[in-house]
Parts: sequence; structure tokens; C-alpha cells
Amino acid sequence: MGLIKFKPTTPSRRHMSGPDFSEITKGKPEKSLLLPLKKSGGRNAYGRMTVRHRGGGHKRMLRIIDFKRNLFEAPAKVLAIEYDPNRSARIALVEYPDKEKRYILAPQGLNVGEEVISSNQKDIEIKTGNCLLLRHIPSGTLIHNLEMSKGKGGQIVRSAGSSAQIMAKEGDFAHVRLPSGEVRLINLDCRATIGQIGNIDHGAVILGKAGKSRWLGIRPSVRGVAMNAVDHPHGGGEGKSGQGNPHPVTPWGKPTKGYRTRNRNKYSKKFIVKRRKP
Repeated sequence: MGLIKFKPTTPSRRHMSGPDFSEITKGKPEKSLLLPLKKSGGRNAYGRMTVRHRGGGHKRMLRIIDFKRNLFEAPAKVLAIEYDPNRSARIALVEYPDKEKRYILAPQGLNVGEEVISSNQKDIEIKTGNCLLLRHIPSGTLIHNLEMSKGKGGQIVRSAGSSAQIMAKEGDFAHVRLPSGEVRLINLDCRATIGQIGNIDHGAVILGKAGKSRWLGIRPSVRGVAMNAVDHPHGGGEGKSGQGNPHPVTPWGKPTKGYRTRNRNKYSKKFIVKRRKP
């Protein structure tokens, strides 16, 4: 698992890098775990653009990922490590004793042929890929695919290279440090998977050219100062002046640097022990 540096055969290739896919062991996905995926282009049900810079990109199929890990006390054998175009992490194809196959997020160090288990028991081995209740995971352990509500399935810590850490346990809650640096209270009956998510070099990839962003479905961003005054608060003026030197804002006038947009009355605020750095 590493990066490939390309030879500078063209200007865009000069600094381009990409994953070497050395950890991938299977080319084609499992057909029974695929669904068609329709693109929204950033539009809502009324056809109005609600998310900017979305559109185009290569056609994809959705892989059905088992975030709940709700087949308990049944060891699953890892059949393959696969690529998933819909996420930065790799996925692992596992097979249970009854021949049912599922996809799970592939943690760093999980290899083909190994067995993983999802359990509610206390005496299960603390091993990469095993899914346990937080109350049964020792403090200091790195975890991922973390539930926020009991039985809902993993919702956070799911991207490449990310991991959370159990800092302490107090009453019915565990103090969990998230990748952002925030320390949060999570109920001890919530589940998490042991280990750090694989593909840790994902953040070091250099796309190299604008076209590669378009393949990923990301459309170009236009600077506010390059727009007309009617289109953006930074726009207008002669040359590169814009509107003087204002505090940077969004196209709708909200400050973009240092301004907290989180709802002050959000119900889950009471579960934050330490806020992340702004």
C-alpha cells in the first residue's frame, strides 16, 4: 500500500501521484452486493442546485457495506480486499459459515484468509477487524466505524487512514477522541471495530490535472473576486480590486473563517467533552 510517482511525460504528469493498489486482491466486485447508483448533480427533488461544484464524473455502482456488523458470534473469513469508487477506504469481502457474503470497511493490516468476528461477548480477542461493544474494548485502543446510537450502525470514523481512540470510561459513557481532536461521550453499548482504516496514503495523492477532479464528479470552483458584484459579495470593481479588502464571506454573506455555524442549541452538544480546534 503506497503511492506511484509518474514520469513527467506531460505537464500534468509532472507532479501527479496515485495509489499503487498493491493491497487490492480482486478486480471485479461481488455482483450480489451491488446496486445502481444515480447521480444527483447537486440538485434536490425540485431540480434546484443545493450543493455547488457537483456533477459529471465516472459512472459508479454502489457497494452495499455492512456498517451494522449484526451477524453476531459468527466468524467471517476475509475473501478479498477490493476497491470502492464511492469512498476513500478499501473494502473487504467476508464470508460467514452459512456462505453469506458481506462487505466491511478494510482496516490497516487485515489480510486475505484471516477471520473477523462481531460479538457481544466480553472475552473476544482485541484483534484488528473484530467488532465489539465499547464496554468490552480497553482504553487506548484505536477504533473505527463507530456507532453514535445503539444499533444504528457505524456513522463516523469511516474514511481512509482515520481512527478514533477510547480515552476513558465513566458511568454509561466512554470518552472517545475523534479524528478532529474532539473528545465526545459515546454510550458504552454502542459498537466499534478495532483498528485504523486502511489506505493511509490517500491524503497524499496529488491529482495533477483538472480533468482528474472531473472524473471524480467535482466541478470547478470560481473565486468570488473574479465574479460580478451581483454574483458575490467579493465581486465587482476594476481589475483585481473586488470590493476593497472585506472579511471573506460566502456568496450569501456568511463569514467563512472562524465563524461557528453549529447550532448553539443542538441536542448533542451536551455529549462534547472537549471541542475540536476551530
